[in-house]
Amino acid sequence: MTRKRRLSEDDQALWNQVARSTNRMHPASRKPAPELEVNNVKPEGPRSQPALASLPAFRLGQAARYDTSKGHDLASTLEQRLAAQPVRMDRKTFGKMKKGKLRPERKIDLHGMTLSTAHSALSRFIIAAHADGCRLALVVTGKGQGKGKFRDDDGPIPTPRGVLRNQVPHWLRLAPLGALVLQVTDAHISHGGSGAYYVYLSRRR
Repeated sequence: MTRKRRLSEDDQALWNQVARSTNRMHPASRKPAPELEVNNVKPEGPRSQPALASLPAFRLGQAARYDTSKGHDLASTLEQRLAAQPVRMDRKTFGKMKKGKLRPERKIDLHGMTLSTAHSALSRFIIAAHADGCRLALVVTGKGQGKGKFRDDDGPIPTPRGVLRNQVPHWLRLAPLGALVLQVTDAHISHGGSGAYYVYLSRRR
């Protein structure tokens, strides 16, 4: 049988000092303080948020001020580019030419030709006409088959209808033809309209 050992006063004082400097490993959980009533009025519970008014259906871009039915083709048309060109020839003569009052001195028809064949034929035609002192030549390209601005194909890049019609003005700006040509414009309806071009050449030196 073990006997309980009694601490001396000095040992008891030392133990009490050590006990006061320690913390409990598992402190007892504290209960929340009870809600107090002030003047017999219980505190209100959490307020509920007011219901938000339902928003009307919204479509992206519905407030835009442009017409989306025509697509987003930002490139100017061939007619617009030709009309924007400065007049490099006599304006009175230019007006007569646009009205179909000038008779072309030479004519070439590029119908049915490939691009490479048409380019070579056009170059020979313009150089020969200029060498002979011709001033107004008529280049027939055709308008292109089908309707619409672009051809119906499966390529990733839209191909404009009337490839020759689109290429001829470009070829006429490049060397060596660019130095011989003063003006390019759509022909009058009597000479083929938008399926042909008037090509006004510079004077031979």
